[in-house]
Amino acid sequence: MSKKIKICSLFVFAFLCVSSLSAQRISRRVLKDKIAGAWIGQLIGNIYGLPFENKFVDNVPSESRFPFGYTKNINKLKKYDGAFSDDDTDIEYIYLMLMEKYGIEPTYAQMREGWMYHIRDRVWLANRAALGLMHFGYTPPFTGDKKYNPHWFQIDPQLINEIWAYTAPGMVDYAAAKSDWAARITSDSWGVSPTVLYGAMYAEAFFCSDIRKLIEDGLKKLPSDDRYAVGVREMIGLYEKYPDDWQKARAIMAKKYYKEEPSLTKTIWNANLNGYCGILAMLYGHGDFQRTLDLCCAMGFDCDNQAATVAGLMGIIHGAKSLPYELTHPVKGWEKPFNDRYINITRYDMPDAPIEDLINRIYDMALKVICQRGGKIKGDKIYINSNAEFVPPLEFCVGPNPDLEIGKPADYSFSCITNKNFKWELVKGSMPDGLSFENGKLYGIPREAGKFPITLRLSSSDKSLTKDFELLVKTKNLAPLADTVIANIRTLNMQVLDSCWSTFGKDLFAKDVNVIRDGVKYGRGSVFYSLAAKSNIPKIDVFGYGWKEKHNINMLCLNMGCLEEFGGWFTSLNIQYLGDDGYWHDVGSFESIPALPKTSIIFYQPQFAQYVFEFNPVKTKAIRILFDDKVQSHWHKYTGHVSSFISITELGAYEK
Repeated sequence: MSKKIKICSLFVFAFLCVSSLSAQRISRRVLKDKIAGAWIGQLIGNIYGLPFENKFVDNVPSESRFPFGYTKNINKLKKYDGAFSDDDTDIEYIYLMLMEKYGIEPTYAQMREGWMYHIRDRVWLANRAALGLMHFGYTPPFTGDKKYNPHWFQIDPQLINEIWAYTAPGMVDYAAAKSDWAARITSDSWGVSPTVLYGAMYAEAFFCSDIRKLIEDGLKKLPSDDRYAVGVREMIGLYEKYPDDWQKARAIMAKKYYKEEPSLTKTIWNANLNGYCGILAMLYGHGDFQRTLDLCCAMGFDCDNQAATVAGLMGIIHGAKSLPYELTHPVKGWEKPFNDRYINITRYDMPDAPIEDLINRIYDMALKVICQRGGKIKGDKIYINSNAEFVPPLEFCVGPNPDLEIGKPADYSFSCITNKNFKWELVKGSMPDGLSFENGKLYGIPREAGKFPITLRLSSSDKSLTKDFELLVKTKNLAPLADTVIANIRTLNMQVLDSCWSTFGKDLFAKDVNVIRDGVKYGRGSVFYSLAAKSNIPKIDVFGYGWKEKHNINMLCLNMGCLEEFGGWFTSLNIQYLGDDGYWHDVGSFESIPALPKTSIIFYQPQFAQYVFEFNPVKTKAIRILFDDKVQSHWHKYTGHVSSFISITELGAYEK
């Protein structure tokens, strides 16, 4: 190679490198305008899409209805004289306040604190199940784990986590990983994947306006065999095959991912299903804000959520100053977008705020993220470290206690997906005979019953934490040996279940009460609802066991099932044993580990939670728990008829 060619080659290489570096340089003005576009775009999409939520499930509307407009929400905009909060924007507002309070990377424990304080109603599905588990004592990511959160596959995380990405402009790896971390507060497995893809797309959109490229680059942040990633590539294929027929592409998608979706995950709120609607809307929208917005609504299902998320992404691409005036100023007399008012109608102790103030605060947070993760600011120019990585904060994550029983193999992990790679040590106490501890995992076969206090240490290269735990090893479960299962409702009436506003796939439920002693605590066929007839009158439900011979029982272990928004819980419970006189007697006072909730409001209750009840031993041939069913009112017209029932997966009985 000649010297001249070598010099030219080096020049081209240097030019490409400089071009790559310059692509991560942005002015203060442009950055702020794009962040404003993200926030205002989300407000537009959320408020615009709300009237069409779940309206287009089986049939999509004709394009002749485009543009839809704000329809009935124009009255709410006039009522509040500005934008109003909803779950597509208000939780991100909470996240902004948490970053301002704790720094750019709050811990899961701090996120839990923010959720429990500010969120007291108006969340659903995975968000609501996560909140119940938080009140039970869990921290993320156990609150989103598919074992304990039966809504792990629903849409929730993709509509509340965009802020992690538009405070990390150009930091695609960082934004994708941080979005994944936050999504696991409520969800698991492929349920978090749309959130990761959107996070990557949001971060890259500050420097790229090509929708197709944003989607394809975002896919690189997901495993190639990820369920959602596979489906997104199918959506691209449908668009290429039917470039002028979005209704055809949507019909094919809905057939596979809704009508033919496996029963366990078939809902109109499925994360992948709604995520695909967003992808199709973007592809067929061709970068046009108004058309993309209308397509998000027309694609149907939980359409206000994808409308908010996609409109926020389009807002970054276009910038706030280029958003359609009729969408930002829908009420006559407004001089600023949404009259510069964000009115809180959904969250506890979350102040109303001028929209410009919120944008300024998000912009300031973005500058902090940029500078603390390797970027810098020189005058009007902001230089971004596109190679920044997100490392989850070091912390113990709190989940269920180990479920240990003599003679039963143990396979339990104190670690979770975010702290499994840190160093784990047992620094105080000793394992029960037969159990071992290594790298955060508990394994073996326990050979002695009792309570065993231990202290664990979790360490990174520059920090360590310790936490106390207590292991409970139970004696052999007597439930499988019982001659009879005591219950007033022995069979689930599926017709009554069908009349519920049920949010779960039917495969979750068992028809026969005998499942409460089959050892299956989670998943397919694990849950028994004591639904026999439509009734909103409080009733008492009974579950227990009888044996031919007496047993000296001092402990029951209750595993609750999944909860509807209106039922499945109790106001109080009592434990009774069968005396020699043939009558039932109270066991007297008992200790609950953990303590029973102080409130019976179903909104705050945990799903798939385990309670251990200890009491003075009673020698008996039968024992039972009596539940006073909680009747919870709800907005849906059907639920008032089917509120009185208990949701249970297992009931164990143990002797001293």
